[in-house]
Amino acid sequence: MTKNYTQLSLIQRYQIESFITSGMKQNWIAEQLGVNPSTISREIRRNTAQRGRTAGTYLAANAQRRTEQRHQHKPKLVKFDLSMKKQAVQWLSVEKWSPELISVKGKETGKCPLSIEWLYQWIWQSKHGNKAADKPYKRIYLHLKHGRRRRKRGNQKDSRGIIPNRVPIDKRPKIVSKRIRPGDIEVDFMMGKNHKGALLVMTDRATLHTSLHKLRNRRSETVSKVIIKKLEQAAYPMHTVTFDNDLGFANHTEVAEALNVDTYFTRPYTSQDKGTVENRIGQIRRFFPKKLTLVWYQIIK
Repeated sequence: MTKNYTQLSLIQRYQIESFITSGMKQNWIAEQLGVNPSTISREIRRNTAQRGRTAGTYLAANAQRRTEQRHQHKPKLVKFDLSMKKQAVQWLSVEKWSPELISVKGKETGKCPLSIEWLYQWIWQSKHGNKAADKPYKRIYLHLKHGRRRRKRGNQKDSRGIIPNRVPIDKRPKIVSKRIRPGDIEVDFMMGKNHKGALLVMTDRATLHTSLHKLRNRRSETVSKVIIKKLEQAAYPMHTVTFDNDLGFANHTEVAEALNVDTYFTRPYTSQDKGTVENRIGQIRRFFPKKLTLVWYQIIK
């Protein structure tokens, strides 16, 4: 009698069903099939019906079906071979996909069926590793959204605290946090290289609709006119607009009056207070980094 565990076949399962019906003991069945008694015990325990008309009965056909279902859904060992690495690099560097999206699409297509954790581990291992296999992918981490350390955007001198009539964000209605209605807007600047030039970025918290607008300058009069003009064109009414404490938003009262909205300001040095537009800017930066300032000024009108 062999001690090694092997997967039972459908024929063997029919034999087990017949032997059980005849009242044979498990040790005897194991001896007849040439398997370990624990194999028979495990088979009967896992594949005997627990409810319904067949509760307490071992049926070969049902046992085979349950086994196939378990095998289909159990995690498979996947070898991260060269073709999969090339596909991951293509999606990261060209398509600008995140590891989260690569994991989903990789499993759907079968081209790179890896977990998110595995992809991140490979990226950072390639960055810090010294093995020959790591060298071709040592700089792949730069294609991540936060691959480089982010620098604080805005004026070099802190001008917070001098915008009149600011209302702090903690006074903003709770419904804005629920993201269940369109018309709650977050606004920020996307700065050019060396803080020369800027885009005005506005994102709706609920729909994530994002618009980019090239600015001639960051004077508050210019900024407020652009905000009013663009939001007046929206297909739905505006409710709130949330700014940070940049002086470019000093004319917020004009925006509030023209659009009939309430305006709010984030806490100093707290970018997560307007995390929606920050996230959109991070995504846009992957396609228009600061070194391409002249290019995106020509593209975005």
